[in-house]
Amino acid sequence: MFKKSILIIALALAGATGVQAQSTPAKKELVGRILKLQQPSIEAMARSLVEQPALELLSNAAGAMPNRVAKDKQEAVAKEIQGDVEKYLADTVPLVQARAVKLGPTSIGTLLEEKFTEDELKQVVTLLESPVFAKFQRMGDDMQKVLVDKVVADTRATVEPKVRSLEQAVAKRLGVTSAPPAAGAAPRAPAKPASK
Repeated sequence: MFKKSILIIALALAGATGVQAQSTPAKKELVGRILKLQQPSIEAMARSLVEQPALELLSNAAGAMPNRVAKDKQEAVAKEIQGDVEKYLADTVPLVQARAVKLGPTSIGTLLEEKFTEDELKQVVTLLESPVFAKFQRMGDDMQKVLVDKVVADTRATVEPKVRSLEQAVAKRLGVTSAPPAAGAAPRAPAKPASK
């Protein structure tokens, strides 16, 4: 009896410290629901992974274009590069998204089963399925935009002179006699990835 009580106490303490007992069919079902609810986020993460190198490549190509391509051919080459990037995205995004969704149960799912109790998983599902939470998530872009607009307006007078000073310092290091004027020198909203 005494050993059985210690085992029960040990299991209770293990649960309290985050060490969880084996997975159960109920936990697997709850994790499956969470993964299904989170599929758009998983797919967005996969899209970002694919887009990041393409965005870097486009940026590098834009910087190299004036020095490597005759001025009269730059527009045509830029369109060809854009076409190459679009083909890459069309071919690669669905592939990586499908793999991310497929790997979700053995990565995220395993982690959720290990770190959450069945009751906690039920609470997560309830939260994710809540219409109020869904409404809150849909407002994410609007909330970010309103904050960014306020930050830009509030810091423009301070940041614009600093950007001009930075441009002049960089131009001086590059041996450029006059720095180009700052285009919207205030802080900008983060660039959005290419549309889905």
